[in-house]
Amino acid sequence: MSPRIAPLPERIAITPQPLLGLLLMLAAIGLFSTLDLCAKYLGQRMPVLEVAWARYFGHFLIMAVFLLPRRGLGLLRTGRPVLQLTRSLLLLACTVGFFVAISYMPLADAAAIGFVSPLAVTALSVPLLGEPVGPRRWTAVAIGFIGALIIVRPGFGMIHWAAFVVLGVAFFYALYQITTRMLAATDDPLTTLFYSALVGAALLTLAVPFVWETPTEPLEIALMLAVGCIGGFGHYLLIRAHGLTPVAVLAPLTYTSLLWNTLYGYIVFDDLPDRWTVIGASILIATGLYVLYREGVRQREARESAE
Repeated sequence: MSPRIAPLPERIAITPQPLLGLLLMLAAIGLFSTLDLCAKYLGQRMPVLEVAWARYFGHFLIMAVFLLPRRGLGLLRTGRPVLQLTRSLLLLACTVGFFVAISYMPLADAAAIGFVSPLAVTALSVPLLGEPVGPRRWTAVAIGFIGALIIVRPGFGMIHWAAFVVLGVAFFYALYQITTRMLAATDDPLTTLFYSALVGAALLTLAVPFVWETPTEPLEIALMLAVGCIGGFGHYLLIRAHGLTPVAVLAPLTYTSLLWNTLYGYIVFDDLPDRWTVIGASILIATGLYVLYREGVRQREARESAE
């Protein structure tokens, strides 16, 4: 779900440009939540791999139409092709795993468990990136994982196995974010985004003939066409938002996805999160915001000591 966290500014002046970035970020999150809604609806009626193919192939077409005419084959130029492939495979696994999970469980529950990912990034950044993590952030990570356990409640027989799939997806997504950090030093962000669409579309195009079921209902056909457009346009808005507004300002907005997914789940599927999911999600959001704050403090102190 997010790029490298930037230092938190001591005072944020909302000028027209940053404000536009905030609005674009909110729109992108709304689109991604709408994509989840479409994927859940379609995943209950046709193979998940087919739904994932529509999402990636549409995304690839949008990227190709908007970027290839301007960038040409230079868009494929990368200094770390193996890492690009690894990152793309991680995102593909996250997409398919999440689509499978939400076919069986409420959208809000899945979104809440997914908030483990920022905490997992903090934990994994120590062995994989060599970044220092102090006792305060380790405490926040531990408390956050307790929040995840409150949602999943292992051993109580109350949560579907799909919840553990989402938990696994959250850790894979953390690895995806870390590889994105690694690539940020060498590759153009648009190149990285294009590889994600290209690899996913290519692999799923090879796999989808084995599970293909031709949609016949007009709504299913419309949603199959929509998922790729929604995903591709959502990523475009995400890129535009980060070009206008600091990451530290945008990052907390990702938690608004819980509001979207709760609303969609209630309106379309008559699902509402129970009190334990609300409690666990609140803990995850609070600890995630605290980790974001401490990251900003650490980077600001490092910058001041270097001056």
